[in-house]
Amino acid sequence: MTIVLHRNFRKGLENLTSKQKTRVAEILQIFKDNPFDPRLGSHALHGKHKGTRAISAGGDLRLVFKEENDYQRVIFVRVGTHNQVYD
Repeated sequence: MTIVLHRNFRKGLENLTSKQKTRVAEILQIFKDNPFDPRLGSHALHGKHKGTRAISAGGDLRLVFKEENDYQRVIFVRVGTHNQVYD
């Protein structure tokens, strides 16, 4: 699996606290090991976000991604609070 961090994801990551950044790194490692791990709470998004999925990094922190070719390539497009990523 190839993981790509979109520029919007990187920009959102810059705005997180150091604790949140650490948690995102942990979640990304779990995702790399098994993108279907139930701890991630992966779910498809609807409406204007159709075609993307989200995982939880605990609390209100979400990571939004697109997967291609049956998870051969994953592009993380947004990171932030629920309101920030679903805006």
